[in-house]
Amino acid sequence: MGGQKFGILLCADDSEYVKKLYGGYYGVFVRMLKEEGESWDLFRVARGDFPADDQIADYDGFVISGSCSDAYADDLWICNLLILLNKLRAMNKKLLGICFGHQILGRAIGGKIGRAKGGWDIGITQVQLYPSKIFTSLNLPTSLSIIECHRDEVLTLPPEAEVLAWSERTGVEMFRYGDHIMGIQGHPEYTKGILSNLIDRLSNCQFIEESVGEEGKTRMEKSEPDMDVWWKLCTSFLKGRL
Repeated sequence: MGGQKFGILLCADDSEYVKKLYGGYYGVFVRMLKEEGESWDLFRVARGDFPADDQIADYDGFVISGSCSDAYADDLWICNLLILLNKLRAMNKKLLGICFGHQILGRAIGGKIGRAKGGWDIGITQVQLYPSKIFTSLNLPTSLSIIECHRDEVLTLPPEAEVLAWSERTGVEMFRYGDHIMGIQGHPEYTKGILSNLIDRLSNCQFIEESVGEEGKTRMEKSEPDMDVWWKLCTSFLKGRL
């Protein structure tokens, strides 16, 4: 569907690894989602760069990225992001949230976010899909593998939200709200290389224990993420094909 316009709400800084290989996370996301004839813009919201109110009507949808910040925090940029998301909700703009983006969307619609009871989930996780009409046109299997790196999760959602997937570690791996909001806890945009580099950075700054990082790498080596399927699912949702 050519001619559509989308924005990436970047909630993290680019790593040197991602800048070198993809030109930053913008390059990672457009690699997954961009189709011919579309335009994609980047807004570094964690640095205070937000689309203006008179701009947002021009966009068909937005993607909210992962972050090292907590989605339940009240930093100024997070509060401003919630204000923006509520405006976009009222306009029925397509919103796709990834990891932190998934959690902040959950908060925006009235859910509760907090530390995951099982601690860090790093590596490749098998996600179980609930039966849903949103999956019908894609002929999806009952489970999919996805790269994960999080220690927070969506704890509760309002009754109007539909939980689409779960895993042994996380009760809400994916949800949708109406036909214009979808959150995914895992990282369909990540490669194994991106995750491996992230684990090293988290370990080096002592954000995670070395044993947690090693477990994550071991889990990553044992299987492959279903990237093509996730890319198709994300693209189909964002472009209104589901």
